[in-house]
Amino acid sequence: WPLEGIGLFLLKLGVSIVLFEAGGRIALRWFRHNPMVLVQSLLEAALTFGFVYYTLRWLGMAATASEALAAIAMVGSPALLSRIRLDTRANGPMTERATVLTTLGALYALLLVSARTSVMGRARDSALDTVLPIVVVLSLSLLVGAAMAYALRMALRMMSPTSENTSILLLSLIAAGTAVVSHLGGSAPLAALLGGILLKQLTPRPWAWPRQMGTAASLLVMLNFVLVSVVAAQAPWNPAVVGLVMAFLGARLLGKVLGVNLANWGSGLGWGKAFWTGCAMLPMSSVALLLVVQFVAASPRLGPSIASVALPAILLMEVMGAIIATYAIYRAGESTQPLAARALAAPRERHG
Repeated sequence: WPLEGIGLFLLKLGVSIVLFEAGGRIALRWFRHNPMVLVQSLLEAALTFGFVYYTLRWLGMAATASEALAAIAMVGSPALLSRIRLDTRANGPMTERATVLTTLGALYALLLVSARTSVMGRARDSALDTVLPIVVVLSLSLLVGAAMAYALRMALRMMSPTSENTSILLLSLIAAGTAVVSHLGGSAPLAALLGGILLKQLTPRPWAWPRQMGTAASLLVMLNFVLVSVVAAQAPWNPAVVGLVMAFLGARLLGKVLGVNLANWGSGLGWGKAFWTGCAMLPMSSVALLLVVQFVAASPRLGPSIASVALPAILLMEVMGAIIATYAIYRAGESTQPLAARALAAPRERHG
């Protein structure tokens, strides 16, 4: 720690693949028909940021570190939520809403953190010194994302979406985009997410995620899961850290659940499912770890205090968040898989 070299590149590549797929599922036209979903995402992100920031400030943490942790708290884990959705065979409005809100939360967090870290540790003698690095980072990310989207759109006109060649091309494009935008000073995951969103707008008809690409993405997600766990487990634990981590996670939970419910009026989601949607957004994993890496690289002075809270929180929510999200899907009645308790009860009934 901090991650660098091939480990950091693999983390960026895994996150970029997941976010490209997640962005490819968001149709911006949907927000014209149901704008309350966008309001819901903005309010949830804002409340999460505000609750975490003021909670940590109240506990005596420095303003800059509290701001960084509040930005990290906004992000969920599209990869874990996608894996849970696949394992539970979940399908329904709550699952769809949680997936969209988690993806939008990742977009907001990546925009905020990329802009913030681009000016940390730099001399800012004028307004231009503050604005220019932010514009450069966001513009590079948008340009590389647009290039990936257009390249894949042109390829899909001639290639089958389900072929192995398309999978190799897609993986190569994302890997090349990750390397190029990182080298130029942009944000690789932000470029991938924007690329996926742009591709969805350019090709509005549903397109199948290649089976071979899904296998490669699954391997990278599992690798990232192990990488996140190994790195996060290195964080030191003491009574003061435990208190800060619990306060951080409690404020994050309150912000997400309250934000989703306050803006639920007119969004087309039942109130009970709105509560479980907030719970399903709790997992944290590789995207959050990548944001921590960005802060540590941008500010070696504040990095240790940010990582001391963020790494244990990520480690806890990588496991506990997945359990809570799975339970939320079952409670919302959107899983076609029976609960383990029911599966265990069947043999007892036969023997009884």
